[in-house]
Amino acid sequence: MKRLLAATGLISLCLMSGASAAENITMWVRSGIGDSFKKVVEAYNASHDDKVTMTEVPFSELVQKYATAIAGGQAPDALSMDLIYTPAFAAAGQLEDLTDWAKSLPYFNSLSPSHVKLGTYQDHIYGLPLSVETSVFAWNKDLYKKAGLDPDKAPTTWDEITSNAEKIRALGGDTYGFYFSGGGCGGCMIFTFTPLVWGAGADILSADGKKATLDTPQMRKAVDIYRSMVKKDLVPAGAASDTGANFLSISNGKIGQQSIGAFSIGTLITQYPDIHFGVTLIPGVDGKPSSFAGGDNFVITKGTKKLDAVKKFLEYTYSLDGQKIMAKYGSLPTRGDIADQVLQGLDPRMQVGLKAISIAKTPYTLQFNDLINSANGPWAGFTNAAIFGDNVDSAFSNAQSEMQSIIDNAQQ
Repeated sequence: MKRLLAATGLISLCLMSGASAAENITMWVRSGIGDSFKKVVEAYNASHDDKVTMTEVPFSELVQKYATAIAGGQAPDALSMDLIYTPAFAAAGQLEDLTDWAKSLPYFNSLSPSHVKLGTYQDHIYGLPLSVETSVFAWNKDLYKKAGLDPDKAPTTWDEITSNAEKIRALGGDTYGFYFSGGGCGGCMIFTFTPLVWGAGADILSADGKKATLDTPQMRKAVDIYRSMVKKDLVPAGAASDTGANFLSISNGKIGQQSIGAFSIGTLITQYPDIHFGVTLIPGVDGKPSSFAGGDNFVITKGTKKLDAVKKFLEYTYSLDGQKIMAKYGSLPTRGDIADQVLQGLDPRMQVGLKAISIAKTPYTLQFNDLINSANGPWAGFTNAAIFGDNVDSAFSNAQSEMQSIIDNAQQ
């Protein structure tokens, strides 16, 4: 009887241990993250003992809400964070240091380089890529054909893009050759406009983020290209006041060319099937292409007691199954080593977004919002004033000074 009771107790203890081993991981994501990550969570929960409880938070509130939750000891175990904010939270000591574990992953060197860079602070890794976004150039094939252009020939220079825009505008009416959201959408313009200078080897900030480097010959040339198209009436007047609401204007069938996000490829295919479009890399002012690396980093709140469980979930997301699920619903692969397998059978235009990953950039700064994303910040003000205003020199001077002031004040 004693042996039986002991055995029964041992079995009960094992059962209790097994039950307690299952974890419930809490994770916040920004609203609009799309079905790709939601489907990965569903698949993981259906096939694992551990479960992920995902909560969507309005995009405009996520950063502040996360900071408040950390301060109050109520933060989730993990977060899908816009990669641009990763350095600031890492610098504040609020994220788990993932350096050793990350570098032990056999596919670490194939992860999106810009995401890893933005996830690194003082040579330690605090964020890894979750969703990868890039900017690409799109053209309306039907309008190309109507304008006498080869609908299957991707433009490779801005002289060519401008020439094509003139021919498309000549169709008359409300048909325009080019579009961009230039009213006060700093995020839109960093996404679609800075590749013109990145491809040519220039940047708006120094590598360490401590110096504004806005006024360069490459940026002057980029501004001239856009100003010229505006003056020639190749761009709708509404672009000057568009704060991002009409970012995907190529979907209306009246825009011949536009830089978009790779995520828009799936949107155009599924929601605007009548728009026949091509995509290519965004040329720099000297013809060398570049792209903006956007999307989210996966970060883990410092001090979580579920660190191992969270890591296992991220490893599942990085698995071939996880990557295929995300790609099926519009997300680019985060792992370059299996990207071809992941995209096999999907729309070939997704490959352009994938190619952009290796040449894409993201400004590294702890003051990204104040410098770039804010509608009242120097970057948004600069692009609007320089492209639509009367005094280009003043636009450069004011923005350069204001950017440097923001950077300097942050160092004090």
